[in-house]
Amino acid sequence: MTLSTDSGGTVPALDGPTAALVRQSARITAGSEEEIRAGFAECLAAKVSQRWQEELVLQSYLFAGFPRALNAAREWRRSQAASGQAPSGETRGAAGGGQQAHAAERRSGQALVDGPHEGYADVFEWRERGEETCAVVYGEFYEKLRGNIRALSPALDEWMIVEGYGKVLSRAGLDLGRRELCIIAACAAGGQDRQLHSHLHGALNAGVSAEVVRAAIGALDGVVPHEALSRALLLLARVVGKE
Repeated sequence: MTLSTDSGGTVPALDGPTAALVRQSARITAGSEEEIRAGFAECLAAKVSQRWQEELVLQSYLFAGFPRALNAAREWRRSQAASGQAPSGETRGAAGGGQQAHAAERRSGQALVDGPHEGYADVFEWRERGEETCAVVYGEFYEKLRGNIRALSPALDEWMIVEGYGKVLSRAGLDLGRRELCIIAACAAGGQDRQLHSHLHGALNAGVSAEVVRAAIGALDGVVPHEALSRALLLLARVVGKE
């Protein structure tokens, strides 16, 4: 099955919009509401696409928790209103199409993950997509990861694949390389070094070069404490040394 997340795409260089998105990921994870608000203003100035910003907000609940994701969503909507930006296609569809549009999509065979609606009837597709995406991120360590998580909790293993990698990280709208860079920023900001180590590998496995990963960590200067940045760069050096 082919992933619909643009997962094969790479990030050839850390352009301005990608750098702003990565910085905002760190703010959503550990910043104040004022800092998150300023981050969306930075995204606007850097011309970060609304779809990228929406995907960042949606995936943030996996790494920052639902309360921070909701706060980020509120600030993002405020930034849209202040700048005169229209809501994304997903939001317009949810507001205007309702259940009739949802049913029409199902009758037409359109995948809900690519359209304006989602529903838990898609759980089997999410599992398949999640297994594929997680296998890309973890590479040769994928089977070991699954075994370790199952040993901790079979429920967490299922949620990780279906909810995390399937429903969220396999969405269209933001390629896997940029998603991984944003996850690196979230883990660095949140002090989650074990997961940071995994997703440094993940970014490389998704096709992002070590130079771009290093630049993304450097872009967090002023957003993430220097001690955390130093740890992230040290971990990256170890990861690259093992490649």
